[in-house]
Amino acid sequence: MLVLTVYIVTFVVGFPANVFTFTTLAAKAWRHRLSPSDLLLLNLTAADLLLLLFLPFKMAEAAAGMVWPLPAALCPVANFCFYSSIYLSSLFLAALSVRRYLGVAFPLRLRGRGRLGRVAAASAVLWLLACSHCSIVFVASYHGGGLGGHGGRRGGLDPDRLEVSGPRGLKPGEPKNPNTVEPNTHEPWTPDHNLSKAPSPNLSNTLYPRDSKTYPNLFEILNPNLPKTSNLSFSRTPDPDLSKPPNLFPATPSTPAAPFRCYDDFSEEQLSFVLPMRLELFLVLFLVPFGVTVFCYVGFVRALMARSNIPRVKRQRAVGLAVVTMVNFGLCFAPYNLSHVVGFVQGRSPPWRVYATLLSSLNAALDPFIFYFSSGAVRGALAGVGAALLGRVWGDGGSQGARGSHRHEGRG
Repeated sequence: MLVLTVYIVTFVVGFPANVFTFTTLAAKAWRHRLSPSDLLLLNLTAADLLLLLFLPFKMAEAAAGMVWPLPAALCPVANFCFYSSIYLSSLFLAALSVRRYLGVAFPLRLRGRGRLGRVAAASAVLWLLACSHCSIVFVASYHGGGLGGHGGRRGGLDPDRLEVSGPRGLKPGEPKNPNTVEPNTHEPWTPDHNLSKAPSPNLSNTLYPRDSKTYPNLFEILNPNLPKTSNLSFSRTPDPDLSKPPNLFPATPSTPAAPFRCYDDFSEEQLSFVLPMRLELFLVLFLVPFGVTVFCYVGFVRALMARSNIPRVKRQRAVGLAVVTMVNFGLCFAPYNLSHVVGFVQGRSPPWRVYATLLSSLNAALDPFIFYFSSGAVRGALAGVGAALLGRVWGDGGSQGARGSHRHEGRG
């Protein structure tokens, strides 16, 4: 229930905020006024929208008790987009920190190199890097013979381990031991069993009629003058159908299929492939971007604080941007990526990994705060929305005051 609640809150908060940001930046790009930082923000927004569009799949999984209720073919697709978005966010946050730091530390050098073409090429490389690494979802899902570590069998009997005992406890195809003495289950022969006293043809037809399935009382037939003592009758077992081979594999009740857990229940063969790849994800797509982000934002804040000519509002905004980004990395990305290291050491996925993945989805709801601190266009569009709302509530006077605030924010 906790997982489903957090997913719903993330979707309700993050989806409209990211759609608003994406629309604002796309409109600025349409007017050919997009800066390199805005282009990085546009890619970051697209990555968040990718997660939010496939978040309903994870919500359905959480509502079903962490059992995949959708077609199995959608499992690797949904998880590929989900995990790719997580690592794309970390990469573009690191790219934004580099851009911010270079813009303050080397403003003249960056002005000559800050072309949109190079930033677009770098963005394409980041998309390729994240998606190529997260493609292990498809390899792991079908590695070892099936989805989810079940080897292609989602419950039921394993035909390779089916053992059927034949007659006398022998398995099918097992040769009979000639030294084995079988117990005699027949009646011993006695002198009364005189084969020469065979019944006459008429008596044989009377005793054993070919066209009847029931026999009269044998005692009454041999002693017709005695009174009848019983109405017993004997049923003849139908002759077996020798044209059909005997059924050596009798039908057994089928075992219900095991629940399918998407990208969770791995076999040993799959874990030998997944765990090292997760460790590489931790090193390449988290540890390196996190180190770059910390270094750049520390240098960014120091450079701003050393310049007394920069307005106090801008310096406060820069500190807020650094703090929000660090919180985003520490809260959303660190627990999930640390689960890769713990899983590699323990040789299995840790049980708390699902909650770490839950925290990673919160990134889509926290990124709009980064957009506010990073882009003047987003702040101006948000101020315009606020002005429209205030205009409806307070009338023309409130609307004019709000528009004045809007223009002031746009210049900031």
